[in-house]
Amino acid sequence: MSASRRPDPAPALLRRLLRARDRIDAASHEDWPIQRLARVSGVSQAHFARSFKQAFGLPPHRYLLTRRIEQALSLLRDTGLSITEIALATGWSSQGSFGRIFRDITGHSPGEARSLLRAQADSLGKVPACILRAALRPELNIAVLEKRRRAPTPKVPPSPDA
Repeated sequence: MSASRRPDPAPALLRRLLRARDRIDAASHEDWPIQRLARVSGVSQAHFARSFKQAFGLPPHRYLLTRRIEQALSLLRDTGLSITEIALATGWSSQGSFGRIFRDITGHSPGEARSLLRAQADSLGKVPACILRAALRPELNIAVLEKRRRAPTPKVPPSPDA
């Protein structure tokens, strides 16, 4: 067996991990620190974090972020809630942190995303919501901060007096 390929988790462990993932899905607006998730799964924190990433392809925190962004996209598209209300309803403590992370993940501010989503809503017709969510699911294969570091930063041209 190669060093990069680990064996699949045992069925009993997978059931425990699914229990934690289901709890995140049911209440993504709540805080889900590793300690709480490990307790739900009945395993140690380190074992939980390692096993969750192995089983689902994302660390628990990134999985939680994808669910929060999915929920926020849905609320932006389908409701008239303010961006602050959406931020608080999806688990962020402030509109500022929500806006920054939302832009890092989606490439748009929440207001821009709302306009784009509503413009696309007519063309999407009667696509089932579950299919739409899966199609619009944000890619979080790398950490948000890493994405920010990789993004080219605009450089200010030197002044002609220099």
